[in-house]
This record gives sequence, structure tokens and C-alpha cells, in this order.
Amino acid sequence: MASKPSIPKGTRDFSPSEVAKRQYIMQIIRSNFEKFGFQPIETPSFENSDTLMGKYGEEGDRLIFKILNSGDYLAKADVTLLENKDSLKLTSTISEKALRYDLTVPFARYVVQHQNEIEFPFKRYQIQPVWRADRPQKGRFREFFQCDADVVGSTSLWQEVELVQLYDSVFSELGLKGVTIKINNRKILSGIAEVIGASDKLIDFTVALDKLDKIGEDGVKKEMMEKGISEAALVKVQPLFSFTGSISDKISQLKELLSSSVEGMKGVEELQFICDNVNELGLQDSILDLDVTLARGLNYYTGAIFEVAPPKEVSMGSIGGGGRYDDLTGIFGLKNMSGVGISFGLDRIYLVVEELNLFPETVKVTTKALFINYGTEEAKYAMKAIHSLRKEGIKVEMYPDAAKVSKQFGHADKRNIPFAVIAGSEEIKEEKYALKNLISGEQALYSLEELKKKLI
Repeated sequence: MASKPSIPKGTRDFSPSEVAKRQYIMQIIRSNFEKFGFQPIETPSFENSDTLMGKYGEEGDRLIFKILNSGDYLAKADVTLLENKDSLKLTSTISEKALRYDLTVPFARYVVQHQNEIEFPFKRYQIQPVWRADRPQKGRFREFFQCDADVVGSTSLWQEVELVQLYDSVFSELGLKGVTIKINNRKILSGIAEVIGASDKLIDFTVALDKLDKIGEDGVKKEMMEKGISEAALVKVQPLFSFTGSISDKISQLKELLSSSVEGMKGVEELQFICDNVNELGLQDSILDLDVTLARGLNYYTGAIFEVAPPKEVSMGSIGGGGRYDDLTGIFGLKNMSGVGISFGLDRIYLVVEELNLFPETVKVTTKALFINYGTEEAKYAMKAIHSLRKEGIKVEMYPDAAKVSKQFGHADKRNIPFAVIAGSEEIKEEKYALKNLISGEQALYSLEELKKKLI
């Protein structure tokens, strides 16, 4: 007996109703992207390995899915590396391509490659899948969609202000109230590392700090010490873990902590500009919060960084994130091209909206009405109406076989189709159609024009 087929861990199949709900979220995100002036692009699902490797830090590189070269991929492999099982060095000789880890680095590559065709500042959005060789768990998948919006070619902090508003606009339209948009600045983290005497350990410092939600304060301190950050430095950094009060209060504390750091104070000024203007313009349903422990482990961020937490009644990781990168395109040869962007985590947003029961009933409906099939002549009569209804954008279909009527009604019930249309010999004589509401059981005869009005 053949074994039952399966799919890789961290991937999923989606049913018709799940696809409808996902498309509902994507459409809201897409319409808001366009409302804010972003234009769509798409990039390949896989890139050359050297495009991706080294752009996400050591931990990120380990999570990139590598694609084996076509044909006899071991033919050109170094025998010594094979014998020594040196997988890190061997990989580059047998794999020249990789699945994209995110949409930001491929976007940077796109900008550099098409720089002569682009009008700057360039506002782009992308809604495409990405892949990470992560350990699957609730809300964390190996294949998932990202919905990104980025602006390149401008250093204006008004872009950050608008991106906060964009987050708020999307979550408000989805009915998500109480979403927290956390903000920090990498210059502040650089300033803290400088003040505590750990500038040479900035990457280790931020990577460890970024795990605060997962491993707690003690875990973060332990990891920092393992990376060579001294106990004396940890004593100086202690205020980070107990910052409280309003955004204004936290900024005042940061000014005091970072008074000796030019870089740190620059970060504070940027944060104050963004927060003050967001506060003045106001948000609909979201909350802006300054989180001084927010680090985001990706190496390319240089200014403001964002992370979005779902409403407190939902147990879920971040549902969005992003930040400012002053020279991401520089790694591909195009210098002084500052950018800033945010991402929506479609899959996690789906889980949150589902848990809070916020999907509209209309999203669950696919076909509006099922025409019952009574035989060849009746089917021809039904198909003429179906053709006319579809021209009006009404979703209708006919059961393909002249099966038992009870079976056809059962099919409509299982698919949650709300109406059935009966077009038998009597209806044909009267040139009418019987419309039956499968929820209430009510039934009435209508002309084709009347049927259209009932089903719109």
C-alpha cells in the first residue's frame, strides 16, 4: 500500500475558504499601499546566493534555503572539503542560488539593477512569498507571505511618519484595535553600545537584545556575556530593561543616558521628530510606543526600526516590522541611496483576525447560487441565465450532472452556497426561475431581470 503523501514541515495547503480570507487581507493591504502612493513590483522566488548571503547577519544566513546546482552538483566540489565535511565552505561550490529570505534585499538588488529606469524617490510595494529554514511553531512558518512597502531615494523622516500611519490605516480597516506599533532607532542602540564601552560588540549586543521577548532579561545578559560583553557594561545597560512612562518620559531618560554619544543623540532627535508628528496627526486604532529594547537583528538597519505587536488579548509574535537603511544598495555598488520600509506578516495577521473573529461573513461566501440540473433541456435554459448573471459579476454555477435533487441540494449545503435556483419544465413554460433561500427555506418565482436584482 502506497504511503500517504505529505508536505514539508512549516508549509501549508490552503482550502478555498482560507484562500478567500487571505485574499481579503491582501486586498486591504494592497489598496492601502496604493492609497499611500506605492507601486507594485515582483522579483524572482530565488536569487543568486551572493545576493542574499551576508546581508542578514550570521543567524539569518543559516536560515537561507540553498538550491543545489543542476546536474552533477558534486562534480566540481572540492574533495578536501567533502572529506573534512566542511559544509559551510562546501555549500558555495555546490549551490549558486537560494530562495529569498525576505523582500528587502531583493528589492535593493532590483533598485541597483534598474536604477536608470526608476524615478526617485521610488515607492514600491511587493506581496510575495519568502522562505526561511526556521523551526516551525505557531505563527512561524518556513514558507510565508510578506507584504512590503519601501521608499528609496529620500532621507526625509516624514516617510517614517507616513509608514506608521500606513500601519494604522491597514489594521483599522481590518478591524484590529489596540495594535501596538513599537519604535526605536539603531543609532540609539549604537549610542548605548558606545556609552557602555561595547562599540566593537554592537552586532552581538543587538542580536542578544532582540531576543528579550523570547529568553528574558537574564537570558539576554547571559548571551551578551558569552559574546564577550563585560559585567561592568551590563551594569551600565541595566536602565534599558526598566524604561517606563510615556514616550516623552522615555525620550528624556534617553537624553540623559546618551548625553555623551553624538550618534545616540542623533537617534533621539530622529525618534522625537517621528513620535511628535505621529502624535500630532493622530492614529485611528493603533498605539505608538517607544521600546528601547527593540533591536531587530537584521544588520542593514541604520535608523528608525519598527515592530508591530497584535492586540494584547491574542498570544502571537510580531505581525509586522521594518526600519530605515541608509546604504542597503551600497552592498550592490549604488552608494548614498537611503531607504525605509515596513512589512506586514500576512500569515500571522490571518491568525489574529481569525482568532478575534473579524472576518466579514461575505468573505466566506464563494458561489452565490447553485442552479439545480434537471436534464439536458433544463440545463440549456439554466445556462442562458448563468451566462447573463456572470456578465453582471454574480457568482453562479450549475451542478454538472442531472443527479438526484437531494444530492444537489446537499452539495450546496456542504459548500455553504446560500441560494439554489430551480429551472425545471414548469419554470421554463413560465419563462421564470424559482429562487430558494437555503437558510430560511423561502422560495419564489422571478424573471431573469428580477433574479439578477435578488442575487446582486
